[in-house]
Amino acid sequence: MDLFEALYTTRAMRRVKPDPIPMEVQERILDAAVRAPSPGNTQGWRFLLVDDPEVKKQLGPLYRKALGVLFETHYKPMRERAEATGDTRTLNVMRSAQHLADHFESYPLMLFAFTRNDSSGGSIYPSVWSAQLAARAFGVGSALTTVLGLFHREETLRILGVPEGKGWQVACTVTFGYPTGRWGVAPRRPVHEVSFRNQWGEPVGFEIPEPLWTP
Repeated sequence: MDLFEALYTTRAMRRVKPDPIPMEVQERILDAAVRAPSPGNTQGWRFLLVDDPEVKKQLGPLYRKALGVLFETHYKPMRERAEATGDTRTLNVMRSAQHLADHFESYPLMLFAFTRNDSSGGSIYPSVWSAQLAARAFGVGSALTTVLGLFHREETLRILGVPEGKGWQVACTVTFGYPTGRWGVAPRRPVHEVSFRNQWGEPVGFEIPEPLWTP
């Protein structure tokens, strides 16, 4: 797959089939993850794959509870504005997030990424993104979420058997599966609206009204 195709079309894919992910694809996903840049070459990461229905059965209720809290607090004003203004894009994103919660146990594969002594995420998130790009190369969709680590860290660590007192933190969870929909370039605000040069607010020096890569 062309590099730019992977970069431009790897977006959150939460609606997926229950079909299992072949072991050779899982190997490529994790091997790509550990090749990512690591500040100081510390490689302070651990990865845990979950495909056991019993483990997912324990985590699913925690995820739904946490997302419910988010929807009634942090996301509530956003949802109400979207409903009042007919902002279908925001409402679709929220429905997609709810879909992940409602179908948590049905995702065929999950990746839990752990880190310690890396509060900035400078190591773990490049490695996770490499894993997601590798999955895309095999037609596997992915979606990253931090909900469990934010709201149910201790319970998640216990369910996953993470050693206590070692400093490991849940950085994120990534769901994997073959999408039910089509790949495509996600709509985004153009570069020149969100980028500056030398000083905040100064023009970046070019405009890109349309994506520079198209299918």
